[in-house]
Amino acid sequence: MHDGVREDHGLFGPGSVTWRVMGEPVLVVGGVRALLLQALHPRSMWGTAQNSALMDPEAAWARLARTVEFVRVRTYGTEAEVERVGRRVRKLHSKLSGLDLRTGETFRVDDPENLLWVHMGEVDSYLDVARRAGVPLTAADADAFVDEQRRAAEVVGLDPSAVPGSVAEMRDYYDGMRRRVWACSEAREGLRRMFSPAVPRRLLPLKLAAPGAGMLVVSTLPRWARRMYGLPGLPTSDLAATLALKGLYRTTHVVPERYRYSPDAQRALRLTREHETEAAAWSIAS
Repeated sequence: MHDGVREDHGLFGPGSVTWRVMGEPVLVVGGVRALLLQALHPRSMWGTAQNSALMDPEAAWARLARTVEFVRVRTYGTEAEVERVGRRVRKLHSKLSGLDLRTGETFRVDDPENLLWVHMGEVDSYLDVARRAGVPLTAADADAFVDEQRRAAEVVGLDPSAVPGSVAEMRDYYDGMRRRVWACSEAREGLRRMFSPAVPRRLLPLKLAAPGAGMLVVSTLPRWARRMYGLPGLPTSDLAATLALKGLYRTTHVVPERYRYSPDAQRALRLTREHETEAAAWSIAS
């Protein structure tokens, strides 16, 4: 707050764990991990596949760009900006339906179970990658991150009170859902294409990096998720992934902050430091 005017930091702001975590470049791994985890809910996968031109490189990459922009605005945007993108997403989802290929039933894409599965896939992936990479987070920080993300869940139309708000609640959620999800053929095809993605001509160099990046992302999945994809769920893979994430995180921190972080993340870092300085001053004064 400056001169009695409250600054609009959107859903989170200085002091939030979300702002401390989401700007780290290593979280890109978490974003892709989330896509693979989300694909294990058949209706979530079918709803996406049946309403998107996933096999068209231009369309698929455009959709990914929109998703990245949505996450950016949701994390760093003002309240008005968040409400605007949230309204757009809710309106779009409300018009879409999918066909359950097992039962022949039609379902709504914005069914709360589907929305919650997608939401939790993001939360679990970002938090897991951050902690394993070495981003400084206590157990209380981890719980706070999960709790903060309930605000993000509300943006897409979920009731925050029905969304897990701690690491323990998130663990219980997955324990209950594991018996209800599996890798449908579309999910397996998505995994295969991750290692050799169809890319627009201008992004062709990304194809060369895809196999190595794909191996890292897959190895960060929970063991049960890897097994659903028909891949080994070995403890050694977990260890290798954690070591790779730590190495990636340390490598990015060699890069100066002005190059390491996006403009939004740089602003969040600056405001967070100012907040911490003010808090320390208040503590000393009191």
